[in-house]
Amino acid sequence: MELSVRQSDLLRELQLFQGIVERKNTIPILGNVLLEANGEGGLQMLATDLEVGLRSQCAAEISEPGSVTIPAKKLFEIVRALPETEIRIQEGAKGAVEVAAAQFDSRMQTLPREDFPTVPEPGSGWSAVLPRAALGEMVAKTQFAITGEDTRYFLNGALLILVPGRMTLVATDGHRLALAAAPRGADEGEGPEGGEQRAILPKKTLGELARLLSDSEGDVSCEFGENHLFFEIDGRHLISRVIDAQFPAYERVIPQGNDKRIEFERDRLLRAVRRVALLSSERSRAVRFQMDTNSVEVRSSSPEVGEAKEVLEVDYAGSALQICFNAQYVTDFLGAVDSDSVGLEFRDEMSQAVMQPLGEGGCEYTYVIMPMRV
Repeated sequence: MELSVRQSDLLRELQLFQGIVERKNTIPILGNVLLEANGEGGLQMLATDLEVGLRSQCAAEISEPGSVTIPAKKLFEIVRALPETEIRIQEGAKGAVEVAAAQFDSRMQTLPREDFPTVPEPGSGWSAVLPRAALGEMVAKTQFAITGEDTRYFLNGALLILVPGRMTLVATDGHRLALAAAPRGADEGEGPEGGEQRAILPKKTLGELARLLSDSEGDVSCEFGENHLFFEIDGRHLISRVIDAQFPAYERVIPQGNDKRIEFERDRLLRAVRRVALLSSERSRAVRFQMDTNSVEVRSSSPEVGEAKEVLEVDYAGSALQICFNAQYVTDFLGAVDSDSVGLEFRDEMSQAVMQPLGEGGCEYTYVIMPMRV
């Protein structure tokens, strides 16, 4: 194999593969990216960790077709360090690949192409076109609520639900729940009318999907396979294994009887919680919201560190009560929304509370947070 490619073009694509390949794994070939030059579609690239895979392409001048696997991290670091110029990649002798540009020359050892795993291909499954901006917003507002380390593996992903005209993404770690929904537009996909499709996407898939959506312009094609979900975004293909499990009945978690409501200035509340949380217990990260007439006192205390409080003026005429929240859960929500104001709905000290952005466009967003018992 021998080819020539622009440094900026190759760098842009290699950057997208860095989250896919693992630095430490028990299968060495999974640390490599597969480069295929067939002379027609330019340079084809593929990487996978057996759960998530990414296929991309890059314009290149092919002198000799072929395919090789190269350590993905090292190739990225070399390309990133080179100036904006033409890069020459050539298969050498004894399982080596030469990467050269201008006065620079290097040689890297490769692993056999035959050892690279086969990645599933999309077939004739149920497919749909999803609006890119809305999907990206939904991912950003839910992915932080996935635990990623729970033995209940159905919580290690987010539930994607597609129905005619609407898409929903739900994530929960058992202590909080983030739900985002948006219209799908005119395209209803190729599924049966009135049908519903569900899939639990791993946390890593959400992260890679967010990365691709931020670097694209067109809408997203999505296809449901038997055990995989396939996304196509601006010619790049993200392949994800789906989590084979039953997602919790999230609808039951969203409270319907919360009769008290307070509106906060988002930035003001975010700054107050961050400041007060500095003296909270490192283990619990607990902050107390003391509601009283037209005021909310945010307070924290720790026997080892000390205590802090900050008073916020609000419009509230309900009964006085105190609710304790995990500070990180509150700031995660406040950092994910763009609205000037947010609403907090609650009933009592022990029931689930709901936080929502107020006056914000885009997707519908509901954040359920469980009070802490401290």
